[in-house]
Amino acid sequence: MSSSSTSDTPTTLSFEELAEAIKGRRSDYGHISGLQLDRYAPAEAWSSLPYRPVFVGDTETGVLHGGVVTAMLDESCGMAVQLALDGTRAIATLDLRIDYQKPATPGLDIKAHSVCYRTTRSIAFVRSTAYQESEDDPVATATACFMIGANRTNMLADRRMDDGNVSTLEAPEDPNGPFANSPFARCLGIRVNDDGTLTMPFSPMIIGNPILPAIHGGMTGAFLETTAILGVRRELGTAALPKPIGLTVNYLRSGRALDSLANVSIVKQGRRIVAFEARAWQDDPDKPIASAFGHFMLRPAPGNDEE
Repeated sequence: MSSSSTSDTPTTLSFEELAEAIKGRRSDYGHISGLQLDRYAPAEAWSSLPYRPVFVGDTETGVLHGGVVTAMLDESCGMAVQLALDGTRAIATLDLRIDYQKPATPGLDIKAHSVCYRTTRSIAFVRSTAYQESEDDPVATATACFMIGANRTNMLADRRMDDGNVSTLEAPEDPNGPFANSPFARCLGIRVNDDGTLTMPFSPMIIGNPILPAIHGGMTGAFLETTAILGVRRELGTAALPKPIGLTVNYLRSGRALDSLANVSIVKQGRRIVAFEARAWQDDPDKPIASAFGHFMLRPAPGNDEE
């Protein structure tokens, strides 16, 4: 689960104080990735993520890993929810749906505009658009639900990010490994196990809430998407990477400071479209921390963006 904000003695912040707190006290991954809150209004956040080569998902095309977009939208939606509240209550992602409109142009930054359009006593509803040059030409769109009052931590009041002591995003070379062409998957340290499952080792850079600590919901989503891409490609024996169309992630438990495992199964295979379901867990496969359902478009060759 992706988490942020509340404490035993909550203090209501003014709106300007709230916005400044969100700017300086993002998730660990959000801070390390370079995600910025550029502009804000009540219940609205405009954010940006600078382009980095480590974000690439396929070096053959230069296209960003879908998990980078997923993580950005997850955190950007969380910012909008925080801007709709008073800074005293924790939030956690319940579900996140991403619809990929087109591949991100290599070399360009990604921006997002997120709106928390409704809050109830316990739930916040958000929609977001990720784009590069114009919001009218989106890379992806998202809808999400967040739990309000999810835990007793308060990132906005209890802890300030230490800018002088943070990890960096690096992709170690592995020319013969399954992720030779995916710097972002290598950055996350994802490895394939003998039984076909995948493991994402815990590391400080994938933390969302540093007080619990808990794994960033976007990182769990990126892991599930990577598992699905590799598993579908392996099971179908396709040379080209499948093209993500849509992904819905349901967050079932908080991802603790432990290694995570995942597997994938094909739900339905057509001539051009594959439906899949992936699950991630930690110490007990019967207690998943998240599940994902989505669709891929099959492509006969790398670089073919057939719709």
